[in-house]
Amino acid sequence: MTRPAGRVLTLLELLQSGGTRTVAELADRLGVDGRTVRRYVDQLIDLDVPVESVRGRYGGYRLGAGYRLPPLMLSDDEALAVLLGLVAGRRAGPAAGHTAIETASAKIRRVLPRHLAGRLDTLLESLAFTDGPGGFAAPDTGVLLTIADAVRHSRPVTMRYTGGDGRRGERTLHAYGIVAHAGRWYVTGRDPGIGEDRTFRLDRITDARALPGSFEVPAGTDPAARVLSGFATAGYRHEVTLRIHGTAEAIRARLPAAVAILEAEEGPAACDAPTPGRWWRVGIRAERLDWLPPVLAALDRPFVIERPDELRDLVAELAGRLASSARRVP
Repeated sequence: MTRPAGRVLTLLELLQSGGTRTVAELADRLGVDGRTVRRYVDQLIDLDVPVESVRGRYGGYRLGAGYRLPPLMLSDDEALAVLLGLVAGRRAGPAAGHTAIETASAKIRRVLPRHLAGRLDTLLESLAFTDGPGGFAAPDTGVLLTIADAVRHSRPVTMRYTGGDGRRGERTLHAYGIVAHAGRWYVTGRDPGIGEDRTFRLDRITDARALPGSFEVPAGTDPAARVLSGFATAGYRHEVTLRIHGTAEAIRARLPAAVAILEAEEGPAACDAPTPGRWWRVGIRAERLDWLPPVLAALDRPFVIERPDELRDLVAELAGRLASSARRVP
């Protein structure tokens, strides 16, 4: 494909994305001057593509309403991006499932030029991942799309939900957003029946249906932060309270938002510790405590254990083992 022909197709793709594009914008995206843009537009019109000219201060070009575009065409970079996205998506446990990813990949490969398909196959054969494919249950595609539409239009949605204890029931939700976290998909919002914010796993939802009406999303709502906060405050066997001196960034590197809640303590930021930062009160809920001493050691910041006493014993045991190992002579 010659470069001018390729630019004409790129122009068509820019116009098909919707809206009116100015001559200056198109010239910048195509790397040509305004006169060349007009010539490319004339070529599209000669091919019976209904490109409309819009006059005025914000004028330019746009596609006529109802125009059906030709079959999908991808550049080398676009084909690589799509296939790598499909491969990475399969590792993360996508909503559409592995079968849909395999068929989509096969369709894209069938229409690729031979030289490009061979190069992509070479890349995919040499590509390795440090983690295995997602092993979690994937949500139903229809459920995912229904809830996504409810989020976009702020419509209530009713659904059947199976809890972790196996109990089933019908729920109504004002969904604020969909969040993918650690291989699972979640929807977070407000349950108007109980007047509380709730988070649900999408793979446990069936028969989702939008309801009439709409609702107002609270200002400053952050669905991802709500999901992470829910993990950090969920009920677990142990409730841990620590005081750690350092910066929020250093602490979050070892204790992310899904694990711990951070609250800055009042008082001077410098305090009396040798490390930069300030004192933070850290709350953690966990089923087990044995993973915490190595994390605190790796954090390498002054800390105080307020509770539980069992954690103090585990930290002391780890410190003793480390000291004993350090004194060993080869």
